[in-house]
Amino acid sequence: MKVLVTRPMTDRATAAIRAACDATFRDTNTPLTPDQAAQAMRDHDAIIPTLGDAFTAEAFRGDVRCRLLANFGAGFNHIDVAAARAAGVGVTNTPDVVTDATADIALTLMLMTLRRASEGERILRAGEWTGWNPTQLLGAEMSGRTVGIVGMGRIGQAIARRCHHGFGMEVVFFSRSTVTGLDVPARQIAGLGDMLAVCDVAVVAVPGGAGTRSLIGAEELRALGPRGVLVNIARGDVVDEVALIAALTTGTIAGAGLDVYAQEPHVPQALLAAPNATLLPHLGTATDDTRTRMGLRALANLQAFIDGTELPDAVG
Repeated sequence: MKVLVTRPMTDRATAAIRAACDATFRDTNTPLTPDQAAQAMRDHDAIIPTLGDAFTAEAFRGDVRCRLLANFGAGFNHIDVAAARAAGVGVTNTPDVVTDATADIALTLMLMTLRRASEGERILRAGEWTGWNPTQLLGAEMSGRTVGIVGMGRIGQAIARRCHHGFGMEVVFFSRSTVTGLDVPARQIAGLGDMLAVCDVAVVAVPGGAGTRSLIGAEELRALGPRGVLVNIARGDVVDEVALIAALTTGTIAGAGLDVYAQEPHVPQALLAAPNATLLPHLGTATDDTRTRMGLRALANLQAFIDGTELPDAVG
């Protein structure tokens, strides 16, 4: 089984993958271009791709040798799943193992944005801090406030638990389907705008893809309001970046905490310059344990394919 791994992995994941198959690891973190992805499909039996690797419809045309894309990551909107299915190529992802680390980053961004922590750090590093005073960088407390979660899947529920148990927050949420069986008190609100209007912090935790692209636009940001904070740990294009920049610069919302961007790794200069934006470089799953578990989960799907058994995490 000839396998391509498109990015360097943790030591533990690398050792396990090498032991299981004839694996080639790219030594760069530059995503595959569409042409490189198409060539990889012709040269390998299976591929372990990840975020940004361009498996568009063109990659699945012609003489395709690859029969499995065992994606490293829960999100797979960089893969044209319909084209893969039509070409007889299986696609899997790595759910569950990313949940806690991603939820932790959401809470990190919530606290940093509400307490203006990144703004304060910038002032300190620039040598502009003149000492403590009673009205310096007055932010907002998180305890007891209302969090609104957009997308109540595994990650959304993990965020809700942290907010409820850790900070005594009221939890409201928007989801396109009815969600039951939650293990924390939470109220589902049918309209996205209606939910945004009642929360202090809105956290976006929906999957990426055409169905959620620009889900949060100018109208939704106006509903969140001038005291509201937006946190996005989903995919960058779920939020209309132009509308977000306008909302931040005009005071339509109080601030934003972002771990993802519409055109990664490009971040608009207007976002970089916005003092009320807390920006992280896509750190959602960036712990050694989580990235190792992701690699092992991708390997488990690959091993099922090798063994001819059902793929545990098939998507599409």
